[in-house]
Amino acid sequence: MPLVYQEDRRLAEFGMALTNLCPRPSREASELTAVEIEAGKRALVRKIRRLHPGIVALVGVSIYRQLFSASKSKGPGLKPETIHGARIFVLPNPSGRNAAFPGFEDKVVWYRRLSEVLEEGASA
Repeated sequence: MPLVYQEDRRLAEFGMALTNLCPRPSREASELTAVEIEAGKRALVRKIRRLHPGIVALVGVSIYRQLFSASKSKGPGLKPETIHGARIFVLPNPSGRNAAFPGFEDKVVWYRRLSEVLEEGASA
């Protein structure tokens, strides 16, 4: 049975966790200040170093670009960068405002691909 949003805290039972880069709500990443992004990056790196995940999924291509500004990699998917050994996978933001991925299926394909990458890692 799938989990519902009220059960987010149960993700750790499945070896998963959720976090925000910045603790305040925003409509889009461009609303975040450079100071907020830098503070969020430091907090994220500390969490990754402490928890040692195998993969970190970032929701939003723009957040990925802000975290890895020197990267030439574009779009969603598995990325060449790592953070303390954790591989990086970028998902399109599920927001209806995401014009680059206008339809549900345009976005969900990347969530399915993440599932495949996780399954490949579990069997490796």
